Amino acid sequence: MSVDDALLGPTADQARRRLVAMIKTGALAPGERLGAERDLAVQLEVSRSTLRQALAALETDGLVRRVSGRSGGTFVAREKIERDLSRIVGVPALLRGQGYTAGSRIVSLAVVPADPEAAAALQLDTDSLVFDLVRIRLADGMPISLEHARFPAERFPGLPEQPLSGSLYELLESEYGVGPHEALEQLEVVSAGDDEARVLGLAKGSPLISITRTTTDSDGVPFEYSNDLFRADRTRITVRTHGVPASDGTPRVPGRVVELRGRS
Repeated sequence: MSVDDALLGPTADQARRRLVAMIKTGALAPGERLGAERDLAVQLEVSRSTLRQALAALETDGLVRRVSGRSGGTFVAREKIERDLSRIVGVPALLRGQGYTAGSRIVSLAVVPADPEAAAALQLDTDSLVFDLVRIRLADGMPISLEHARFPAERFPGLPEQPLSGSLYELLESEYGVGPHEALEQLEVVSAGDDEARVLGLAKGSPLISITRTTTDSDGVPFEYSNDLFRADRTRITVRTHGVPASDGTPRVPGRVVELRGRS
């Protein structure tokens, strides 16, 4: 029982448990919209204020999400996609490994001069050209992230003519002999602006997990600078850490898994 559950009265907690059972058994499917509060309260034989307490607890636990507006309501949360930062893997392989059908939509592709931030990350002169690619990544046809990636144009001639809807890591490996060896990734939580909210199917201001990445090849040369905006309500970030011997001779610290969970 969570702290929030402990604060519920017995009737609200019983309603919460009944809803949890309906979600766990599949009576309420992921993504399904719950009925109107009035009807749901009647079904569970509780008052609407008690129902709201139960729904608030479920939202805190990440089992439902509530969307405002005319087309909003309370929806059963979809299972979260795990993004493991301990290994370098493209989004298509990541999704396939978790049983999702991966897809993408190309928003834009251009050849532009590197901006100062991209030039510094890719170790380029500021007048160097880069391929600037923006894509929407899909999991079972639903938007999961917005990806903005830049690659040195001189290193990857003809890249725009290649099929860019799949894994770029696999493409760069097969066509150019360049594969990811190490990646520096920085995380922060940001709010969705108008454009991000529109393409990801979210309300403006919804939380997003921003991952800024610089990827290098086996020679330590950077070839990708990108920023991914993942839906926080659909993503769980995992980082695996390994223990190292202490300098003062104390016992080795065991490895552990650290999870960063984003909630709407």
